Amino acid sequence: MASLYESPKLLGEYLLLHYGGERELCHPALPVPSSVTSTPFPVRCVQELLDPALLPSPPSEITALEVGCAVGASAFELARHCHRVEASDYSESFIAAARRLQSQGHHSASRLLEGIITAPFEAIVAPGIDRTRVSFSVQDATNLPEGMVPFDVVLAANLICRLPSPDAFLSRLTGLVKPGGQLLVTTPFTWLEEYTPRNRWIGGIDQDRRSEEELSRRLSGEFRLHRHIDLPFLIREHERKYQLGIALGTSWIRR
Repeated sequence: MASLYESPKLLGEYLLLHYGGERELCHPALPVPSSVTSTPFPVRCVQELLDPALLPSPPSEITALEVGCAVGASAFELARHCHRVEASDYSESFIAAARRLQSQGHHSASRLLEGIITAPFEAIVAPGIDRTRVSFSVQDATNLPEGMVPFDVVLAANLICRLPSPDAFLSRLTGLVKPGGQLLVTTPFTWLEEYTPRNRWIGGIDQDRRSEEELSRRLSGEFRLHRHIDLPFLIREHERKYQLGIALGTSWIRR
């Protein structure tokens, strides 16, 4: 599965998803409201799910963990609120790009126009973010290191339906989030056997066991639902081809 996320094409698509504006992302005829494209999806995940009023004091001690951070935009957004952000992904090329953005603040990339024709694109971390608060590492979400100290905020954006064993990750969350801490989860529940064996899907097979209910069943014992929203997102493949998805966004408070 790792090789699926190591191609230059996919890296360019994710840099655009995380750092692209409407001008770089959208064709003028694209029938999608600007609310979906004016702010990058990973940034909206934090803006719309994190509740700053529930963060502890003092701010200098607030910690966050993002699992499945891709190229890092949501981790940098978390750094607006959290003094230390640990972010990880399974893709080495994604983490290499995120580290370059962390050290330099920008990353030169390209976006596909058609065929093999590309146009340059500069991914830039928003000014005002303290990039030194963020650290990136390559990690397997289903096999995170034992003994990790719990965090005030944990984010998993569009991750669980790309794991070989979602339950292996979900079962770790109680130990990763401090009591009173916030768990932020987004997912479009796009179950595909190339990522997750069918017998490990949480939903998507039985009409009476839909994915949202199954996710809630797994979390509601140790977490209380705090926010529940739809988060549309747009992945640009080339100038005239896009993927439009609608992630379910939920935030949970650790009991």
